[in-house]
Amino acid sequence: MEIIQQLTETVDYIRSEYTGKVQTGIVLGSGLGNLVNEIQIEKEIPYGQIPHFPVSTVKGHSGKLIFGELNGKKVVAMSGRFHFYEGYDTTQVTFPVRVMKLLGVETLLLSNAAGSVNPTFKVGDIVAIRDHVSFFTPNPLVGKNIEELGTRFPDMSEPYSLKLIAKAKEIAQAKNYELKEGVYVGVTGPTFETHAEYRLIKALGGDLVGMSTVQECIVANHAGMKVFCISVVTDEGIRETENKITHEEVLEAATAAEPKLSAIFKGLVECL
Repeated sequence: MEIIQQLTETVDYIRSEYTGKVQTGIVLGSGLGNLVNEIQIEKEIPYGQIPHFPVSTVKGHSGKLIFGELNGKKVVAMSGRFHFYEGYDTTQVTFPVRVMKLLGVETLLLSNAAGSVNPTFKVGDIVAIRDHVSFFTPNPLVGKNIEELGTRFPDMSEPYSLKLIAKAKEIAQAKNYELKEGVYVGVTGPTFETHAEYRLIKALGGDLVGMSTVQECIVANHAGMKVFCISVVTDEGIRETENKITHEEVLEAATAAEPKLSAIFKGLVECL
């Protein structure tokens, strides 16, 4: 299988550069890259040097695979992720998740910047994703199943670990942060949603909407990994005022909320 060969070559290259064992993987979303400053970095590998790795093209995504220690635990962090809207197919978007699995990662911590359609969510809020709707993006498991990577029909009744969500809420409470919970609706992007689309997403039971995460979550579950995700609310999709949104505003809001996300991720890594 071509994907197996590519994964093997990628993992072999990474292991030639870094021999440590990692159990936790972290994917940093738009404007959320400052967590790497908390990592005692042992090795940085630019995506462009890694065989078969795509290269991030989005502002706010630096494009490096970072190995090191966070709160005394070995981690690998993606500083910059890949999106379907960049022109990558679902296999490329989720390729790093499968690489992490083969490197020994058992728990995947995801983050993203998201728009809110829940009127109780405000810009700067942090939200633990408890479920998602992925119907608006291609499923990354479509096609011939490769048994070495996971079962044909993976269960998705608990796509985000309830145990990790509960622990994250404990960590947030101890720091006097409010960590909300919500349903994330994944879309392709790159356009921000129209008023009608926001209303539809709300009617479907969504609280948040964004252009990433769901494909990574599906592949991680397929591989048997536990998944946790925090969204930072960077814009309000349903509001009475002017509803023009820019990527620069999204990055600004994400950066402002990033210290809360970092504190929760650090706490989770410590207890894993």
